Amino acid sequence: MNKPGIVFDTRYLDHRITQPTRENPDRLRSLFGAVKQQFNNRLETVQPREARLEDIEQIHSNFYLNQIREHAIKGDPFSYDKDTYLMELSLATAQLAAGGCLELADQIMGGSLEQGFALIRPPGHHAEPGRGMGFCILNNIAITAQYLQDHFQLDRILVIDFDVHHGNGTQEAFYDSDKVLFISIHQNNIFPFSGDIAEIGNAEGLGYNINIPVHSHFGDQEYTFLLGKLLQSVAEQYLPEIILVSAGYDGHREDSISSTFLSTHSFHTITTLLRQCARDICDDRLLFILEGGYNPVSLEKSVLATIDSLLQPHGSRVGILHSERADALFTNHPLHAFWTL
Repeated sequence: MNKPGIVFDTRYLDHRITQPTRENPDRLRSLFGAVKQQFNNRLETVQPREARLEDIEQIHSNFYLNQIREHAIKGDPFSYDKDTYLMELSLATAQLAAGGCLELADQIMGGSLEQGFALIRPPGHHAEPGRGMGFCILNNIAITAQYLQDHFQLDRILVIDFDVHHGNGTQEAFYDSDKVLFISIHQNNIFPFSGDIAEIGNAEGLGYNINIPVHSHFGDQEYTFLLGKLLQSVAEQYLPEIILVSAGYDGHREDSISSTFLSTHSFHTITTLLRQCARDICDDRLLFILEGGYNPVSLEKSVLATIDSLLQPHGSRVGILHSERADALFTNHPLHAFWTL
């Protein structure tokens, strides 16, 4: 078994602003050290590269990129909303974040790695083709999915987003495509106020966009049931060639940004389920990309739990306990018949 790859770089701390904000360098500062101390030589360190503009432009508009570049040159602070700021080093940091994901993707597709985790910032899944929002500047996971289509001719990519917020930017990027199956499990009625169950894709993408908006206080059993059922039914029919994960840890019970009730151990369980699916379906190709998580303590514990699961011997499995509340969401979904869920 190859070691899992890990991307982190101190330059990810360069994107910062003096005003208080939840998405700041302290999210990763201690996490880098904790990963190094706990797992030492058990992970393959992967050096990130800056994503090329031509790869970024497959997802984001020239107008938007020129706008970011202009503020980087001027060095003038700029904000798309109260959470999404641009500073002098923001574009370079965002390109390095996206490029770290692409470097992992290259090595996974080349066979030198089976799985990887990109410990990057700023996050990306809210970034739309023409604007940044919700802490996100470039949509790292969408850029990676499109890159895999363009450079490796992949026709079936599964994107799982378990961040507590809906990945609206990722959904928009592939809403008309059947080459990316997007599944988002997120808390309902919170930012960005999208991700309704009726948003099921369009044109060739009809049926390939699955949103599961969960109620507040859903916890480990509900999430395990939902993800397990989705992987057993949808993923086993779609047969993805790789699984990309928008790994957001802001659904943790200790993160005040949400009111879902996930424990640290739930992220170990989620990872084990995803590993099991990747092993059975797509030759272990599994790539985690960091999204949210704004309590540095619970973020650190949860990421360590994910990595610990990635390092477990092959063959680890998880039982799925029934949840009546989760089953009601599952069986009443408008795509239930489409995927025979």
